[in-house]
Amino acid sequence: MRRRAFVSGALALLAAPLTAGAQPAGTVYRIGFLANTPPREDPANQRFFRVFVQGLRERGWVEGQNTVIEWRYADGRMERFPDLAADLVRLKVDVIVTAAGPATHAAKQATTTIPIVAIALSDPVHQGLVASLARPGGNITGSATLFPELAAKRLALFKETFPWISRVAALRNPANPGNVLVWNEVQVAGRSLGVTLHAGEVRGPDDLQGAFAAMIKERPQGLLVLDDPFFFRTRAPIVEFAAKHRLPAMYAFKESVDAGGLMAYSARIADMYRHAATTVDKILKDAKPADLPIEQPTKFDLVINLKTAKALGLTIPPSLLLRADQVIE
Repeated sequence: MRRRAFVSGALALLAAPLTAGAQPAGTVYRIGFLANTPPREDPANQRFFRVFVQGLRERGWVEGQNTVIEWRYADGRMERFPDLAADLVRLKVDVIVTAAGPATHAAKQATTTIPIVAIALSDPVHQGLVASLARPGGNITGSATLFPELAAKRLALFKETFPWISRVAALRNPANPGNVLVWNEVQVAGRSLGVTLHAGEVRGPDDLQGAFAAMIKERPQGLLVLDDPFFFRTRAPIVEFAAKHRLPAMYAFKESVDAGGLMAYSARIADMYRHAATTVDKILKDAKPADLPIEQPTKFDLVINLKTAKALGLTIPPSLLLRADQVIE
């Protein structure tokens, strides 16, 4: 199991003063963090982790003083999560933070007693992870994004932008339990919008090129990328695929547009990492996950890359540009 020196280095750069009210002097708490991609491999993840670390520090929790953070990464292979979660349980961490659904399922299977703070879950009630959003009722709390609703909204925005589109390739990960409802919802939306969806299924790194080949055989007019940690990790090759085949594409993450993708409609991921730090603080001060409501996002960003649109010879309707939160020119 690999540990990174990133956190210690990051904390050294954060000079915010400690807040009062932390746990008694001499007590050191161990925080496990279970994620998909190491920060050294992805500047966006590095930024999210810094937000989390900064959030802890603002509440008085400093690595090397009163906390130790055990970072574990699956490196894009979800089958690694169970072993990584079991390792954190063996270390007897005080709380486990999980980035997205697959990591949360693995942590839930590994322990029913250690508190779990999940980031960006997709419909955790439907997945059986919590009893309700208001009162989770077990050892899991955190934040949940409206992935099924967001996926349908993305397809509607995509169709509004390009009314001529009727065949769309949809990149999905059927191995992610949270994506089942998302896929069902987006298919319903497709039927109502007159859009036929052709799935390109990706369970891990070895499937990506095969999914690309399968989708192109269907002669799609556009690409819809569904929410999944793996698609966040592999956003660069996905953007390259869309550019190579001159496909307008709608993404689940703003960061995909930063990488050259056409457009995205997404929740603000950094806000969920900040909320995770707040929740960890409460738990280390004896709050119970069962009593801490699952937070849902209230802010969403529509981001459009006009440079990419021009390269593809596409025109974005002025009405949509006016509604965009960010336009890259």
